[in-house]
Amino acid sequence: MITTDILIIGAGPTGLFTIFEAGLLKLKCHLIDALPQPGGQCSEIYPKKPIYDIPAYPEILAGDLTHKLIEQTKQFEPGFTLGERAETIDMQEDGTFVVTTNKGTKHHAKIVAIAGGLGSFEPRKPLIPDIIDFEDKGVEYIIKEPEFYRGKRVVISGGGDSALDWAIFLSDVASEVTLIHRRNEFRGALDSVEKVQELKDLGKIRLITPAEVKGIIGTDKVIGVAIEKKGEDAFVVDTDHFIPLFGLSPKLGPIANWGLEIEKNAIKVNNALDYQTNIPGIYAIGDVNTYPGKLKLILCGFHEATLMCQSAYKRIFPDKKYVMKYTTVGGVEGFDGTKKESPKAVVKAIQ
Repeated sequence: MITTDILIIGAGPTGLFTIFEAGLLKLKCHLIDALPQPGGQCSEIYPKKPIYDIPAYPEILAGDLTHKLIEQTKQFEPGFTLGERAETIDMQEDGTFVVTTNKGTKHHAKIVAIAGGLGSFEPRKPLIPDIIDFEDKGVEYIIKEPEFYRGKRVVISGGGDSALDWAIFLSDVASEVTLIHRRNEFRGALDSVEKVQELKDLGKIRLITPAEVKGIIGTDKVIGVAIEKKGEDAFVVDTDHFIPLFGLSPKLGPIANWGLEIEKNAIKVNNALDYQTNIPGIYAIGDVNTYPGKLKLILCGFHEATLMCQSAYKRIFPDKKYVMKYTTVGGVEGFDGTKKESPKAVVKAIQ
């Protein structure tokens, strides 16, 4: 069983910043996220899109913000359970919690902080007959390990950043990459669109547009996909893997069954104090929560995470008084033994 002070459910920007704020209070954090990497929407959906309302950054790409937040947390050595979804929660007699994922991984924590963004992201699945029968048998909705596709034939379906970027990346890994989209136009970063065009011209990516995958060929595993292209007869493309990348759909998921007060698919919290839910010891921060005047902004999540950590410290150490020290004065001391601090002033006479 994994033990920690604060268990953070959701590894998006708010969840990642919580690690830093908790670390300043000497509280250890562990994060659970259904996605295969930290960053939430910022890394999975729009890593190349700019964000304009992060303090001190007139413009920063969502992916770059994720990298900087991860870098900021390294001193505090957080743990991660990625590619798994928080499924159940059990309150212990001492007021602590055990959270179990859909894969059976158990986490024991003094505090639970739900920072699930808009919820647990589930892939949007195409309406293809019997596609469920081929899941994990050649059909994947999220690419977790690119090397898994080394030397394999891959068909990717989709027209956004994720489809473009993975087609580009896998062109150097897979033996064949076919990209299918129902329109001729792609909606993504200009450099990605231009790169796919370049790889198509070089014969490294097969592009089929406007077209859709209408069926999967195979018995116990995928051996091909049936394609309908506008103005042509249906045909089959042989493949080992079919990866539809149609985006992610946010849902609260199993957390909705934890006995929390829910309003319009968000978790109600006490914003006048510490963003705690109706269950003591469970907090909700970032886009997943709701309260009067709530704004779903990353910078608001950072603020909520800061106050939540202060409350968590008082709950864990009710008899211990915390004296806040500014990082400009006390520096930042990590669990790994490192310390960041400003140069010390010296007392020296000037002759």
